[in-house]
Parts: sequence; structure tokens; C-alpha cells
Amino acid sequence: MDALFDSINVRDLLSAGDLADQTCPLSAPDLRLLITRLESHSLQIKSKVQSYLLAHHGEFSSLFQLCSDAASRTVEIDRKVSDLSTLLSDTPVDVEIREILEELKRKLREAKVKKELLQLVNAIVEISDKLKGVKEGMKHGRLLMAAEEVKVLKDVLRIGDEEAGDPLVYGLLRKDWLSCFEEMQGMLVKLMEKAVQLELEPCRVRVRSRLSVDELEGVELRAVLLAMEVLGILDYGLAKVADKMFKFVITPAMNCGTATSFAGDVKDEAVLEIIPSSDLKTEDVDGQTIYSSILQVVKFISKFICLEKESWVQCFGRLTWPRIAELIISNFLSKAVPDDASKLVGFQKIMKNSSEFENALKELKFISAFDQSDLKLSNFSENVELHFASRKRTEILAKARDFLLHCDFSIPQVSSPELRKAVISFPSSTL
Repeated sequence: MDALFDSINVRDLLSAGDLADQTCPLSAPDLRLLITRLESHSLQIKSKVQSYLLAHHGEFSSLFQLCSDAASRTVEIDRKVSDLSTLLSDTPVDVEIREILEELKRKLREAKVKKELLQLVNAIVEISDKLKGVKEGMKHGRLLMAAEEVKVLKDVLRIGDEEAGDPLVYGLLRKDWLSCFEEMQGMLVKLMEKAVQLELEPCRVRVRSRLSVDELEGVELRAVLLAMEVLGILDYGLAKVADKMFKFVITPAMNCGTATSFAGDVKDEAVLEIIPSSDLKTEDVDGQTIYSSILQVVKFISKFICLEKESWVQCFGRLTWPRIAELIISNFLSKAVPDDASKLVGFQKIMKNSSEFENALKELKFISAFDQSDLKLSNFSENVELHFASRKRTEILAKARDFLLHCDFSIPQVSSPELRKAVISFPSSTL
């Protein structure tokens, strides 16, 4: 097939003699010869083309079929495009599609809102059920479980962190939670008061480890303290007990020089009895006796009221130690400050007793082992020179005042104008 596409040179079809003079025109015989040879060459080409077509009949048939299929598809596509164009021109499909999509979005938003509302309702129902469970737990003595549930609900309801946009029902649930909290707090305080009973005549402290209040029976003291700790009201719950112990037990032991004796833990009850010593007078009380009496009371508190739990003992100490230290300083240490410089050496024993007493309180965890401000007695004792000087100053000022009060000051009568001018007059308010 390559020969078909080659160019034909006419001169190749003529004889060599006819080409001698290229400027001479061809004669009639030459033209006939040329025509004959061209016809022969044409027949050869046709024969070759026919042979090629017959040899590649399958390929040409496939090509023609492919062209026919392409033409058919083109017609089909043209028909569909025409139909689509007609459809678009007759009905606004794009508008309908947009409306359908907007409706779908709206339905999805509604479904999301309904799902959130359903979750909110479920949460509200769950919180309400838990609050009811707290009340039931209190009725049946499950105080620790109820306290832990109240603490969890406090975080869930964001108590103390309310926002203006919160649902109204959350406000109602918070009020219900507050009611449960106050009811439980009141019950725990009442149980704590039942646990520690004071008798004034004779001075006696009874601590019960199993308690009963209203219709609730057999509540463990440890459970009461644990519940108060979980709720964060341990200071509040122990405040009344600490105040009573300070006023009616520690203060008498300090002021009257009493001795203490323990009655053992019998029938879920521990007893501390304060027995005044018949041969002990107030003026004979020294630091050792006072510290020993108070230390026995603190040991009783640590073992039977605070159940030897470090955090509870520390809490009780925070509530009472500042007043105990102030009482010891005002009633004993300040009075023991020497009135003469030669007696300052004798104060060393009191300093030692004070330091040993505070070390014993540290071991009991009643005061902090790291906070120097808790060492109130040692700090006072170590500054005895300052207190001695302060006392001396007070005594000197008191004597000076008495001297001035008992002196009779008289101003002489001055008759001379010159002397009268020289007299210095004082305002009456300064006398």
C-alpha cells in the first residue's frame, strides 16, 4: 500500500529518446503511449487496492461497524439532549431540587432539636430519680452513698456556676438538690450531736459509735464523719461539738486543775470523766499538770470522736487549738512570766513543757507539723524577755499614774504682770 501514496513521475513513463529535448512538445504517438501506460498503471493500483481490501476485510468491517455504532449513539445522545432540553424548558426542576434540599435540611434540624430535647428530658428524669434515691438512702441510713450522690449531682447541676440561659427546669432541680443537701446536713449535724453527749454534774463526756435519730437506727459514727467529709461540711458538722468540748471540758481542765480518767469502750460507748483533784489548788497548778490534763482530753477526742483519722483530727484541731492556746497563754503563761530578771532562768522549765506539749499534739496530728504559726505556746515562751519588759513597762506606767493621781498640784498666785506672763498655762483637758 505504500506504493499507492508515492507521486507518479510522467517522464518515467516515456522512452529515453523522447526526453532528449525537454522543450519540444510531445507528439501524438507519445501522448497515446503515455495514456496507455497511465491506464496500465491505474489498473495495477486498483488491483493492489482490491487485494489489500480483500486481505483486510475483517478489519474494515469492524471499522465500519464501529463508525455505524458511533453514528447511532450520536443520534441517541442528540435525542436525549433534545428531550432534556424540552423537559428543562417545560418544568423548573432546579427549583424543585432546591426546595427538596431545603426541606431535608429543615427536617434534619428538627430531628436534631428533638434528639437534644429527648436527651435533656432523659437527663432531667435521671437527676430527679437520683434525688429521690438520695432521700431514700437517708431514710434507710445509707448516708455515705447518699452523700457521694449529692456531690456528683452538685457537679452535674453546676451548683454555684449557674448561667442565665439554663432551662427553667434546671432551676427547679437545683432547688430540689439544695433541699436534699440541707436536709442531709441537718441530719448529720443532729447525729453528731447525738454521738457526743456532755454531762455537767459530774463533768463527763459520752461518745457513742452507733447512733439513732428519729426513725433511723444503728448508724455508724464513722459513716457520719465520712458523709460530712464527702459533702465538704466537716468543719460545720464538728463546730458545735468542738465548741462544747472547749467550753465544758478543756476550759474546766485548764482553770480548775482537774485530772482526767478514762472509762473503756463498753457497749459502743466511750466515756471521759473529769475528776477535780481534792488536794490541788489553783495557785499550785504548773505547766506540766495543765498540759497533761489537756493532752488526755485531746487523745480522747482523737481516738473516740475523730476515730484516729488524720484529716478529722486536723479539722478538730483547727476548730479548737487557737482558743486552747489563747486560754493557756492568758491563764497560765502570761501569769508565769517572771517579775524579776533573776527569775528568767526558772522559766526555762515552762518553755520545755510547752514545747513537749506541742510536740505531742503534732504526733496526734492535732496541730500542723509544718506550720510554725501553730506553735503559739513555744513562740510566746521564747519571747519571755519581751513579755518581761512589757510587764515592767506596764508596772512603771501604773505606778506613775498612781503617783500622779495622788499628788496635789497647786499653782501659786502671781500678782506681778511680768511673772504672770512667764507662767505656762496648761489646758484643763491635760490634767
